[in-house]
Amino acid sequence: MASAAGSKQQQAMMSLPSSRGGGGGGWTQRQNKQFECALAVYDKETPDRWHNIARYMGGAKSADEVRRHFDHLVEDVARIESGRVPFPRYSSSSSSRGADDGNRSRYLKYQ
Repeated sequence: MASAAGSKQQQAMMSLPSSRGGGGGGWTQRQNKQFECALAVYDKETPDRWHNIARYMGGAKSADEVRRHFDHLVEDVARIESGRVPFPRYSSSSSSRGADDGNRSRYLKYQ
C-alpha cells in the first residue's frame, strides 16, 4: 500500500520535466506515468522492488535507472517541500494577469 509521502512524491513527479533520467536517456511522459503506477503497485516493502518496477515498465529502463529516477524524485520533492523551488514565471497579457494571480493566491491559501 502506498503511503501519504509516496502519494506526495507521485503528485510531484507529474509536474517534473520528463527529460531527467539515467544512462538510458530521458524519460517520456508515458514512462513517467508507468513509473508512477508501478510505485503504487510495488511499495518500499516489496522484495526486488526496482527489478519489479523495471519489468512493469516493459524493460525500457533497467532496475538501476529506475532506482536513480526514484532517488532524483525524492530529492526534487524535498526541494519543493522546503520552498527552494520558486513559482514559475508565466508570461501574461493584461487580460490574463488577474486570473493567474487569483489562482496562485487561492492555491497558497489552501496549503
